[in-house]
Amino acid sequence: MNIDKIVFAVAGSLVLLSVIFAVSHSIHWLWLTGFIGANMIQAAFTGFCPLAYVLKSIGLDSGNAF
Repeated sequence: MNIDKIVFAVAGSLVLLSVIFAVSHSIHWLWLTGFIGANMIQAAFTGFCPLAYVLKSIGLDSGNAF
């Protein structure tokens, strides 16, 4: 699994979890959803993704199997 797929999987999972928590616990969990969305828009324009940076710094390359 390459870094792009990991980033999409983590972002999607966190969005789903925050929506579930917003419905079941507190509406304030939607702040996490908004943060993730804003970060994805920022990454689309700048090319900088914090999660991809962390994954690269721990040694994963875009071609490595996970």
